[in-house]
Amino acid sequence: MHIGYPFQINGSGRTNAASDDDHIRHLIEQVLFTMPGERVNQPDFGSGLMQLVFGAPNDELVAATQFLIQGSLLQWLGDLIEVEGVDVSDREGRLEITVRYTVRRNQQQQVAHFER
Repeated sequence: MHIGYPFQINGSGRTNAASDDDHIRHLIEQVLFTMPGERVNQPDFGSGLMQLVFGAPNDELVAATQFLIQGSLLQWLGDLIEVEGVDVSDREGRLEITVRYTVRRNQQQQVAHFER
């Protein structure tokens, strides 16, 4: 059993649970949107992605963001997933991220979309 993210209590007063696939998606989201230094016991955890949001959108920034995301996911979740590709786009101030990955446990290919 995995605890759901974000942490919530369900209608029966128990901790919300997440399936294996949802748990991995939640882990990816945590890596993407956690700033290094934000977690006390893991100060290096995260991607620093949110620092790049305020830069002027251009091809170089998009490429750097894709590289940053792929490296962070490999570092923190490399034992759980194999990242197949990362697509980043900036649409009118909204950052859209698509991560294509394979779950190592069962070799299932997955796609996760995130927006901020």
